[in-house]
Amino acid sequence: MDFDFTEDQEALRDAVRRFVDKDYSFDRRTQIVRSGGFDRAVWDGLAGLGLTALAVPEAHGGLGFGAVEAMVVMEELGRGLVLEPIAQGALIAPAVLARAPEALQAEWMPRIAGGEALVVLAHQEAKSRYRLNRVSTRVTDGRLTGVKSLVPAGDLADAFIVPARVSGSDDAAEGIALLLVERAAAGVHTRAYSLHDGSRAAEVHFDNTPAQLIAGPDQGHALLELAADIGIAAQAAEAVGVMEKYLALTTEYMNTRKQFGVAISSFQALRHRAADVKMQLELARSMSYYATLRLGDAPAVRRRALSQAKVQLGQSMRFVGQQCTQLHGGIGVTDEYAGSHYFKRLTAMEMQWGDTLHHLGEVSARMQDTAGVFA
Repeated sequence: MDFDFTEDQEALRDAVRRFVDKDYSFDRRTQIVRSGGFDRAVWDGLAGLGLTALAVPEAHGGLGFGAVEAMVVMEELGRGLVLEPIAQGALIAPAVLARAPEALQAEWMPRIAGGEALVVLAHQEAKSRYRLNRVSTRVTDGRLTGVKSLVPAGDLADAFIVPARVSGSDDAAEGIALLLVERAAAGVHTRAYSLHDGSRAAEVHFDNTPAQLIAGPDQGHALLELAADIGIAAQAAEAVGVMEKYLALTTEYMNTRKQFGVAISSFQALRHRAADVKMQLELARSMSYYATLRLGDAPAVRRRALSQAKVQLGQSMRFVGQQCTQLHGGIGVTDEYAGSHYFKRLTAMEMQWGDTLHHLGEVSARMQDTAGVFA
């Protein structure tokens, strides 16, 4: 299999890298964190680069790019620790809305492509424990009631994609619909806060709030699973960029930090640890590619593959983050040094979209369903 990127994909990578290097310096990021973790000017810059149009079909004013281009973009955004939720607004939202009624697509897709509207997935609930089928938010006669947690930039988003239960118990996969809710709608209340890595999230309360149907209870859960898998693949690519940059910072530090009159990079024990970090990075990169290439497979195969990728990424993120921080010594945990923020981001990402133990369980549960497919 050919893993070389096309000239267009490499050009896209270079464009995003130049944007990050020029417009998203560590000092700029620090200012954004202190102001709440989201900068509309940065979002407009990403839109100007065409990233908000990345996955929007050409018929709606987008670029119509695929999963590989999304992976390339997310790697570069990871290198810069970009806080703005481009995976949510530019990858997940268009993929979900592509299954919505045509009128809803025509209303929102062009606005997403132009960066005028930020639409995010609001699916987590306090008792869900990463399980997508555990939904207690209810919809009756087109009106929502419930609470969603950890919604990316939830107090600033223009609309939410919300899983809500039409029928059945709170842990049944059947009976879940997906709906679009505007933040300005009656009955929507938000409470914003910052996460460990500096990004912005919010609790979103719906109180008899009007909503528009994206997918009914016969399709809602399957579409929610697809949205989560797109999120995992995007995060895997982002994590590769984060780890790659953190390793580069660590190598630079080891080449300049001296002890006993020589650079610590000359110490064999530390060189071996750096080599182990590089190995984990490459394992993560391979599984990121694997996750991206499996997005088009049948749901059972895709879900297992994405869980496998999340397990490896979780292990790699933890190892790389801990080792690189330890190789820095005390400076590695200071807030003024960029490296500590890479560690924070890796730590937060391991817990998002299901932690490592959760996905180990998912892989085990799906082994029988997909036996023979991977033979």
